[in-house]
Amino acid sequence: MPGEIVSVIGPNGAGKTTLVKVIVGLIKPTLGKVTRQAGLRIGYMPQRLHVDPIFPLTVERFLQLGQTWTSEKLERMLAEVGVHHVLHSPLQAISGGELQRVLLARALLREPQLLVLDEPAQGVDLIGQGELYDLIGSIRDRHQCTILLVSHDLNIVMARTGTVVCLNQHICCSGLPEQVSRDPAFAALFGKAVQGLAFYTHKHDHHHHVDGAVVTEPKEEDHD
Repeated sequence: MPGEIVSVIGPNGAGKTTLVKVIVGLIKPTLGKVTRQAGLRIGYMPQRLHVDPIFPLTVERFLQLGQTWTSEKLERMLAEVGVHHVLHSPLQAISGGELQRVLLARALLREPQLLVLDEPAQGVDLIGQGELYDLIGSIRDRHQCTILLVSHDLNIVMARTGTVVCLNQHICCSGLPEQVSRDPAFAALFGKAVQGLAFYTHKHDHHHHVDGAVVTEPKEEDHD
């Protein structure tokens, strides 16, 4: 549904990346078929991107591959994901966290109705992962797009997702996070990884820049 975040979880080899590639049309299913809404706009962020270090490619040129966008739109999308300063940088010179945000900006350029994110926190350090997932939530709110998210981070998935699909070559269980966390199939699949794991929503009064710097949020003052 529009505005919903659906997360796909499962062990390595469960078929998560294969599933999203089938959904976006990069590979064809061996059985069955995929039915998409007519004219559906899909934005896709792959799990990883490898660029030859000697290939001269700026962030701006990378974002233009496959379709031409105005400089104003590129700047606006990069600003939305917090990395407008890398527009003219070589793609190979930016950090892992910056690269993930550039990939996210590229997925947003088509103004998607369905945003598919395959391990969006790949290559991002721990303190930056929460910020990235906060950003994804704000993108959902602003664009009112449906988000299909693949992640290994059970804590973040359970705290910030509307629907969870647990996959291991087939759908083991699915539903609301609290329902899935109590499902025997979920416990059997992840075993000790979920024992004693508390799923909660974390709020704090600061955020981390993509370079790791801590930025404190201004406190709201009480008014009589």
